[in-house]
Amino acid sequence: MEPISPSLNFRRLLQNLAMPLALLAICVFFATRESAFLGPRNLTQLIVEFSITGTLALGMFMILLTGQIDLSVGSGVGLVGGIAAVLVFQHAWPAPAALGLAFVAALVLWTLMGTLIVGQRIPSFIITLGGLLIFKGLFWLVIGNSTVPVARGDQDNLYSLLTTYYLPRPVGFALAAAVLAVAALLAWRGRQARLQHGLPVAPLPRLLLQGGFAAAAVLGLVEICNRFRGVPLPLVILAATAGGVWFLTRHTPFGRYLYAIGGNEEAAALSGIAVSRVLVGAYALMGIAVALTGFMTTAYSGSSTTTVGDLMELDAIAACVIGGTALRGGRGTVGGVIFGALIMTALLNGMTLLAVSPEAKFIARGAVLTLAVWMDVKLRR
Repeated sequence: MEPISPSLNFRRLLQNLAMPLALLAICVFFATRESAFLGPRNLTQLIVEFSITGTLALGMFMILLTGQIDLSVGSGVGLVGGIAAVLVFQHAWPAPAALGLAFVAALVLWTLMGTLIVGQRIPSFIITLGGLLIFKGLFWLVIGNSTVPVARGDQDNLYSLLTTYYLPRPVGFALAAAVLAVAALLAWRGRQARLQHGLPVAPLPRLLLQGGFAAAAVLGLVEICNRFRGVPLPLVILAATAGGVWFLTRHTPFGRYLYAIGGNEEAAALSGIAVSRVLVGAYALMGIAVALTGFMTTAYSGSSTTTVGDLMELDAIAACVIGGTALRGGRGTVGGVIFGALIMTALLNGMTLLAVSPEAKFIARGAVLTLAVWMDVKLRR
């Protein structure tokens, strides 16, 4: 077995440290410019924004794994949130019924879009670009080109509570402990399974150290939230979504098929994988992510207006690529997507806190997306 070259070791080290160092640099920069950046109130707000971006990015992750793309999700976020808002606040529908109908609408729309892409063999870029325009037009028609307020102070309204409800302190810590216990159990079972099959595993001290860091991070996050009002509900939604996507992509045949199709679609088809069915399934799951994000985004904005969802597709793609997901498919992890979403959210939150002009925000988002794609290309060589 040939020894690993120093250049390859350096590249792996760079890949492992790039995101933590980037996040650290962003936090240090904004913290030195504005002390409120690290305050409990702003950090809790950042967590809500991160949860929204992260949920959408996880849906995009499954699309990118197959080598496809979806440019319509930003408009879809506005449309789905707008449908629910109009039903609740203009037609007096019960919030659960309105949210349920909008959820089903998103699921049907994205399933149909995936079926069209697969059945007609049209590039996903073209179909979803058309979807971007269609959904934007439908969104404006649904809300009548006006602003539909979301009554955030209405404690009986499930819609407004999506981003205004915070878990009590004991519940937050109990939920964190449960998540850590499940993660530890899964990690241990995975290690034992690899040992039984004679596969290499990481040294136990390293796993314990990683687990300790993870536990400290989770409990520290809960404590920060509790210093304001508690763990926000969007973070729970993101955690559940991330756990579901992680399990789906790592422990089910469907997840392995996503990677296989992205790696080589022709080889996947020859090996017996139902490529068309898997692709349609990926787009259906994207619809679920769009629905959840649409509800949270509209509730967080306080109203459904024509700007809701603007450019969110680019933030989702950037979060995935920053986190190591390949645009050509076949490579990526849930953890990387979460980290990428955190970097994007910290950047946007910090610029908002410093009252950076909208044009500068556009430039920064474009620069980050370009840099992420450039890094993806360089690291694949």
